[in-house]
Amino acid sequence: MTEAIDVLIIRDAEERDQPRIEALVVESYSQYEHGMEAERWKQYIDSIRDSVYKEGPTARIIAELNGDIVGSLLVFDSSDVAYGNPDLNIHSPIIRLLATSPRARGKGIATQLIQETARRALLTGAESIHLHTSDLMAPAIRLYEYLGFERVTDKEMQNGEVLVKCYRLDLNREQAWVTS
Repeated sequence: MTEAIDVLIIRDAEERDQPRIEALVVESYSQYEHGMEAERWKQYIDSIRDSVYKEGPTARIIAELNGDIVGSLLVFDSSDVAYGNPDLNIHSPIIRLLATSPRARGKGIATQLIQETARRALLTGAESIHLHTSDLMAPAIRLYEYLGFERVTDKEMQNGEVLVKCYRLDLNREQAWVTS
């Protein structure tokens, strides 16, 4: 009896993938519903759904495991495009809405999506990538810090009562996990 081998493919999303990406992102972010008031949660999840279809990202990268979309993220060129906030003054790639299916967590999917983003950023001459998150997403923050992201407090913002923290990864061609 032969054992099945998982096949992971990191690729650009296509328009036909959008409904599956929407389902993935909603499934992934639903773990945070308990930390928000009902009306705020509804607005948040509606915003997440809309992001799957909106123009603006320079890349929509997905991870497929055995043909099933299990991870995704959006990449934007600047804080102006990503958030409509030019005052943050970020002019390097920004990762938004990194999502991994709960069924595929612990398999390195998020790391590989970030790695692909970093690889592409290096090819364009970028020296760093950024992302924003909040304390509600503590497991994600632990991953970002493990991968070498550092907090950049002067690029943070408030969203109502929530502090949206900024993390930056300075890209270095010698980082083995980025270029492998």
